[in-house]
Amino acid sequence: MGAHLIFSLNATMPVFLLMVLGIILRRIGVVDAAFASRLNMFVFCVALPVLLFRDISSVDLAQEWDARFVLDCALITLASIVFACVASAFVKSRATRGEFIQGAYRSSVAILGVALMQNIYGSSQAAAMMIIGVVPLYNAAAVVILAVCADDSRAKRKGARAMLLGVTRDIVTNPIIVGIAAGLLWAALRLPMPEAAGKAVDAVAGLATPLGLVAMGAMADFRRMREEAGASLGASVIKLFGLCAVFLPVCVALGYRGEELMALLFMLGSATTVSSFVMARNMGYEGAVSSAIVMITTLGSVFSLTVWIYLLRCLGLA
Repeated sequence: MGAHLIFSLNATMPVFLLMVLGIILRRIGVVDAAFASRLNMFVFCVALPVLLFRDISSVDLAQEWDARFVLDCALITLASIVFACVASAFVKSRATRGEFIQGAYRSSVAILGVALMQNIYGSSQAAAMMIIGVVPLYNAAAVVILAVCADDSRAKRKGARAMLLGVTRDIVTNPIIVGIAAGLLWAALRLPMPEAAGKAVDAVAGLATPLGLVAMGAMADFRRMREEAGASLGASVIKLFGLCAVFLPVCVALGYRGEELMALLFMLGSATTVSSFVMARNMGYEGAVSSAIVMITTLGSVFSLTVWIYLLRCLGLA
């Protein structure tokens, strides 16, 4: 039992400490909000796509491509979205309901999930397969949900058709999707990687995890967390505990173990992605609820994921 707890803490504590470093750097003035935002953009647009490209480009697709896993990730994500929609019935404000639903299902699999997979297994191949199944669905569902829950004035400013066209464009041009697609193409063609290029790719890929986590910590806004504690806390509980409690047993029943089960855990239980706040603001919402959910789940996931990893290890499933 003690060994499982140590394993779980070793998996999550480095992530937590890098986030704390970001908070400290923001407090002492080394990093400000604008720099943290640009750093997060660099990780999202450059370092993380390169990391995923590196991991996937070396995969033997004939042996390791798992269409069933990708499809199951998408179906479980769809079920979690429905779960969040049903839970939102307890939220009275229509506008708050849209941010509540998005915050309750949308995980930071690209940064936090990949970071944890790298820390535990030294590879993000399973996470990359999972991202293929869920990231397009995350974005498309968020647009539909936020459009449906928007008030009349917002709906007039941004028509549903225009928003759907916009999200299609965003999915196709998403740097993470581009990085995965490039890696898949490289692996399919079995192209060699020149040594000099390989070292450069490794160097850039190595920046993704530490810089992404420092940026997440530096972007924490504790005032927003206190102001929007009501609906935000409910969505956060669903994100960190509810989805895992409902769907992890389903994943186990489907036969997933080890690295794939861990990727599914991070898909369900990781902190809500910062891009949920960006999308809410883009579609006319104030974004206060989304911001609070991101902050609560980012800090709370250190505890919750430690608990979930510990349970899976004790049960011999991961």
